[in-house]
Amino acid sequence: MNTDVRLDFYHDMYRKALEHYPLPPQQLQFTGLPLDCVAKAETENEYYSIVILYNDVPAGFFVLQGWDGVQTYSDNREALLIRAYSINPTYQGKGIAKKSLELLPTFIKAHFPERNEIVLGVNHKNIPAQQVYLKAGFVDRGKRVYGKLGEQFVFHLQIQ
Repeated sequence: MNTDVRLDFYHDMYRKALEHYPLPPQQLQFTGLPLDCVAKAETENEYYSIVILYNDVPAGFFVLQGWDGVQTYSDNREALLIRAYSINPTYQGKGIAKKSLELLPTFIKAHFPERNEIVLGVNHKNIPAQQVYLKAGFVDRGKRVYGKLGEQFVFHLQIQ
């Protein structure tokens, strides 16, 4: 399995690839489309669009958000929230999600050195995502929040 995976901030050169990002409805209910998030990043404070590259091709996407997003999930002002995480279905099943999450602490240390934790909310019905996050080292400390689709588990990953 080739795992040439890396993370990069969104740049316009990725737009064309992200315009054709076919998330099926069963996945779209739990996340957002990349270009919708990119548009939101233009008006939101501490809202960073991140592209997951596989062999230099955009294969996934997520947002890192600061305190405005974190405060629903944690009291830690030095945390970043992952939201709208997805892998393009064309690239699913190649280990890209796991590898991208393994790279995330190093990426955050390089670009956000003051941050010491990553948090996220994952819907209780989204079992595949829960499994990926847990395998990547996230921990469920028992906190729950309620979103538009019901209960979410709050997962944490300390950045050393």
